[in-house]
Amino acid sequence: DQIQTYKAEIPSLLKYNELILTSDGSYAKAGSLTSPWEWMLPWKTIDGEDKAPDAVPQLEVILQGMCNKKVLIDLIQNFTVFENEEKGTKKKIAAYHQYYAVNKAVLSTLKASSPAGDKRCGVVWHTQGSGKSLSMVFFTGKIVLSMNNPTIVVLTDRNDLDDQLFGTFTKCKSMLRQTPVQAKDRDDLKKCLSVAAGGIVFTTIQKFLPEQKGDAYPLLSDRRNIVVIADEAHRSQYDFIDGFAKHIRDALPNASFIGFTGTPIERDDRSTPMVFGNYIDIYDIEQAVKDGATVQIYYENRLAKLSLSEREKPLLDSEFEEVTEGEEVERKEKLKSKWGKLEAIVGSDKRVALVANDIVSHFEKREKALQGKAMIVCMSRRICIDLYNEIVKLRPEWHDEDDAKGVIKIVMTGSASDPVDWQKHIRNRDRRRKLGDRLKDPLDSLKIAIVRDMWLTGFDVPCLHTMYLDKPMKGHGLMQAIARVNRVYPGKPGGLIVDYLGVAQELKNALADYTESGGSGKPVFNQEEAVAIMNSKYEATCNFFYGFNYKEFFKATARQKMTILTAAHQHILQQENGPERYCQVVTELSKAFALSVPHEDTAKIADEVALFQAIKSRIIKLEVGTKSEEEYDSAIKQIISNAIVPEGIIDIFEVAGLKNPDISILSEEFLSEIKGMEHKNLALELLKKLLNDEIKTRSRSNLVQGRLFSERLENAIRRYQNRSIEAAEVIQELLGLARDIRDASRKGEELGLTEEELAFYDALETNDSAVKILGDEVLRAIAIELVKAVRENVTIDWVYRENVKAKMRVMVKRILKKYGYPPDKQKKATDTVLEQAKLLAKDWAE
Repeated sequence: DQIQTYKAEIPSLLKYNELILTSDGSYAKAGSLTSPWEWMLPWKTIDGEDKAPDAVPQLEVILQGMCNKKVLIDLIQNFTVFENEEKGTKKKIAAYHQYYAVNKAVLSTLKASSPAGDKRCGVVWHTQGSGKSLSMVFFTGKIVLSMNNPTIVVLTDRNDLDDQLFGTFTKCKSMLRQTPVQAKDRDDLKKCLSVAAGGIVFTTIQKFLPEQKGDAYPLLSDRRNIVVIADEAHRSQYDFIDGFAKHIRDALPNASFIGFTGTPIERDDRSTPMVFGNYIDIYDIEQAVKDGATVQIYYENRLAKLSLSEREKPLLDSEFEEVTEGEEVERKEKLKSKWGKLEAIVGSDKRVALVANDIVSHFEKREKALQGKAMIVCMSRRICIDLYNEIVKLRPEWHDEDDAKGVIKIVMTGSASDPVDWQKHIRNRDRRRKLGDRLKDPLDSLKIAIVRDMWLTGFDVPCLHTMYLDKPMKGHGLMQAIARVNRVYPGKPGGLIVDYLGVAQELKNALADYTESGGSGKPVFNQEEAVAIMNSKYEATCNFFYGFNYKEFFKATARQKMTILTAAHQHILQQENGPERYCQVVTELSKAFALSVPHEDTAKIADEVALFQAIKSRIIKLEVGTKSEEEYDSAIKQIISNAIVPEGIIDIFEVAGLKNPDISILSEEFLSEIKGMEHKNLALELLKKLLNDEIKTRSRSNLVQGRLFSERLENAIRRYQNRSIEAAEVIQELLGLARDIRDASRKGEELGLTEEELAFYDALETNDSAVKILGDEVLRAIAIELVKAVRENVTIDWVYRENVKAKMRVMVKRILKKYGYPPDKQKKATDTVLEQAKLLAKDWAE
């Protein structure tokens, strides 16, 4: 919040800012000027090789590791990008895992591409969602500088991936020092690569197919300074043995190959290391979740919810495990009939209707607990359309013919030969891109996308929290797909995979590949684990109310409920560190609850969770200096509960039994009401909140008053917290402070001064000897003349221009000398006056 305030009020202060570091002295995070809190990340290593021990304070690690001269200069030069988007420019800086992996990859590439090298640079395995695309950008930018004007070829295996990655690189073209190009077809690819040097060329692997089957692909270049970057370097992607990889080698025989992947190389894949080499760097799921680079993924099996007979349930036998995405179109004849049989069962009218009904019910319950988006993955385009039709039968208001409207859309390709009723769902590249933008926008009404194989890799929607999986998948394809829900987003405790086909065994197989490849951490957790945590945190929260029957709330009248809320708040305040401990455990309960919805256990405690949230929101609202965390309250408070007053309309005055003051919180009548409140702890919290807000307001225009009253408030609260005084005594002190604040406002009226003139008067009056010698009238005259002089000479940037500041200082001194202000006090008075001028200068200069 402080940084956002600085950006809004003094943007020139941050004009040359490179990094934002935030720390409490122990924990520390770093990010850019545009980083949301969720993307302020720790720096976990000092030497780039080993993780720093937990015993070493994070601030020490970030200062020695990230802020040492060599790393910091490298980050500024080679690891900072600016992405121009519709909503403004975003500045992104590499996280520690990206920084060290890219530097390792550059060294490995220089070695592999040298005359003595084997042209196998290696594979960077960074788990999905941890910034792999940007790592590829950083690598490209740095290798361009490190090699002799190389040509970079970026390979993907699908058009939509090619478009997405090309878009990311294009946004970062200033750091790449050239504009990437995208090969349109085979001829264009040959043209792009038939150059003497340079260039960043994007292409799909399929463009390396020769024109006639069995022919060798023609030689395009025999230079060694060509680097081929393969996105998701897997055998099944690139058919290394007798397919695309061979053709690339024919075209670019001396090129070096490097792979970037979000999933590990399969256990039985020997071809990938033969083409790319071994792992350069691994950043696994466990570390990514621990660092906050991704969120945890949970799994829910919904097969049992469909009420299908055994005969009607689709069976995935071992032979059919070969079927993965894309194989509806391209597959060996022996599997075509098997695909057709399974597709017929999966897409039967009865089953599709059941799945549609379950998805609608499930998603609506999820939405009450966690605002965000969902994706449905179907086995075929026919099923996509049938499922869409069933869903809009249940929720007609979700449908809209206009691409810019509607809650649900299908994203798929097609042709004019497809059935007529399919045509409205078939969109060109630009229309699909606009739908993607809608899904990425958390405020857009598009909530659900139905896909077959599009958007399952390389498509980032941070607010996507649920994936409904109704398609046979395996291996890296499955891992890539489920990672769509692991992106970090405010208020999102984790992603959820809802399985309608029974892919649990495939997830186990993927985990086996994962751990054998050196990764740690589970790709997915069973939702039951979240439910267990929720129940544990629920019990912990209930323990705060020992001796207090909060359940009376659910049988009470509206007025009685307000009284119970007040008493519950008071009950928490009376416990040692009660507010802090209570808010923490309710936050943890909220996270687990959001992950568990719509499990049946959540329905049992939904009303109580909402009540706990209402009590927590009151505590936060009254706590001085307590910032509401980006947490799960915003989601939980949307739980439909007739028992709970929505947080947004709770009136702290009414709950406390006070009249909401019409004119001023500092009126004598209102202060008397606070003094007479039955619950002294609540009275204290309320008074702290009101005084703190009033002092903050004054501090924006009157420096001296702000400092004086703030110190008095802090001192009184500190003595109360140290048990030096009781609640009743500190309330008496704060009531006196409130009256002094009120009297200070009247002082300007008595002296005939405006608010601005009074601020300068107060700056001069801090010197007691000046008051005795000069008197109120002279100080009043000085204040009026100072306001007039400063207002006439101030400019927007005067604070940052030394010559203007010096001129202003001389002017203030002359005025003080003119009126005989005590010489020995002039320096301090001048400094205070100039500080006061800074507060008011922004408005005066406009």
